[in-house]
Amino acid sequence: MNTSVTIAGVTFKNPVMTASGTFGSGMEYGEFVDLNRLGAVVTKGVANVPWPGNPTPRVAEVYGGMLNAIGLQNPGIDVFIERDIPFLKQYDTKIIVNVCGKTVEDYVEVVERLADTDVDMLEINVSCPNVKEGAIAFGQKADALFGITSEIKKHAKQPVIMKLSPNVTDITEMAKAAEAAGADALSLINTITGMKIDIHKRTFALANKTGGMSGPAIKPVAVRMVYQVANAVQIPIIGMGGISNAEDAIEFMLAGATAISVGAANFINPYATEEIVQGIEDYMQKYNVADIKDLIGAVK
Repeated sequence: MNTSVTIAGVTFKNPVMTASGTFGSGMEYGEFVDLNRLGAVVTKGVANVPWPGNPTPRVAEVYGGMLNAIGLQNPGIDVFIERDIPFLKQYDTKIIVNVCGKTVEDYVEVVERLADTDVDMLEINVSCPNVKEGAIAFGQKADALFGITSEIKKHAKQPVIMKLSPNVTDITEMAKAAEAAGADALSLINTITGMKIDIHKRTFALANKTGGMSGPAIKPVAVRMVYQVANAVQIPIIGMGGISNAEDAIEFMLAGATAISVGAANFINPYATEEIVQGIEDYMQKYNVADIKDLIGAVK
């Protein structure tokens, strides 16, 4: 039974990864999850300088999921290279670094700093507000996405995954722009913009007013977008959005994802990723699937 998948020349022992921002760099989960069992650990967003994040409150529970407006709080690339990479290198898992920034130059600086490090792939978070474009996210305009992707590809030594925002009219237009600019893979979806109001206090539940919604409620939207993108581009897709168990993961793969990332589920069940790895193996045995690649995009 073969569970390995390959994306842009990088082979993963299985398709199960962590979704950025829900797993740190794995340190907090080490006592619950055997990181050696995971295909990859995708780190929290890393910027060129430390980011303090947004004011609190910045997390709110909603029906079927959660809203977050953390604001990509992170200690910056220096701490990441010194602390997080050596920690992850202890394990037999691939390392994918999520990169964030406020300008194209910010992203390029991080990508260049990572060029000589022992990480396997870069995932570029284009849902960050582009400060030079009136804070419209890089991933919400096809030309901005094309521009940042092509610039990052000029500097990156590792394969580049562009993480697409679902907060657009046509996800395939964005996917095609990233592919045309040289992206090696795509990951989708990032969170859906949402809002919650506390009716008793008559105020916003989040200090930021809006936040990114994740959790089981967004899964049907995510599956639909992965399917659309898989049928619009030739490059591999990492699917995510509301994956809680192996059934969810397999659904994404049947829609066209080569690998999957588990996000909000880690907060309610720290064992989720490892259970999903086991659940996929059980499914393959039950249905006599010899090679997991036979599941990718099997539903047309």
